[in-house]
Amino acid sequence: MPTLHICPLSRLPETVAATGASHLVTLATLGSTVERPAAIRPEHHLRVGFSDIVAPMEGHLPPGEAHVRAVLDFVAAWPREKPMVLHCYAGISRSTAAAFAASCALQPDRDEAELARELRRLAPSATPNRLFVEIADRLLGRQGRMSAAIAEIGRGAEAFEGTPFQFTLA
Repeated sequence: MPTLHICPLSRLPETVAATGASHLVTLATLGSTVERPAAIRPEHHLRVGFSDIVAPMEGHLPPGEAHVRAVLDFVAAWPREKPMVLHCYAGISRSTAAAFAASCALQPDRDEAELARELRRLAPSATPNRLFVEIADRLLGRQGRMSAAIAEIGRGAEAFEGTPFQFTLA
C-alpha cells in the first residue's frame, strides 16, 4: 500500500533513507534552502515556499491557492510505487496540512473526520495549517468537511518539532 511519510527538516535525510521514498515535498518559508537527498531525483522533488501563517503578516507569504494546487497536482501524479515524504521545518503544521490534504485527495471516499482523527492518533503534535486546509477543502470540493475535521481535533500537543510518522493510504 502507498504511504506518505511526514517529518521535520532535521529528520529528512534519515526519513528518506529509511523509507526508500521516491518523491519529496518540501514546504518551507520562501527563500529557505533545503538540500535534496541524493536518493530523490530532481524532477521528483516539489518545493513550495510559504510561511506557516494563516493571515497576512508583513514580510511573510501565507499559503495560497497556487501552493495548495501545486501540492495536490504533484501528489496526483505520484505513481505510488514507493513512498512519498512530506516535510516542513518542524513537521507540525505545513507538512501535516499537506499530508491531510493529500490523504483526502487520494482517498476521495474516506471520511474527513476519520482521516483527521487518524492524523491526531499518529501525530499528537500535529497542528495542520488551517488556511492550507481551507484552500484544499475548496479545491477538492469537500464542502467545509476538511476544515471542520481539523477544527474538531484541535491544536496538537506543544512540541519543538514533530516525530516522523506515516499515513498508509487505502
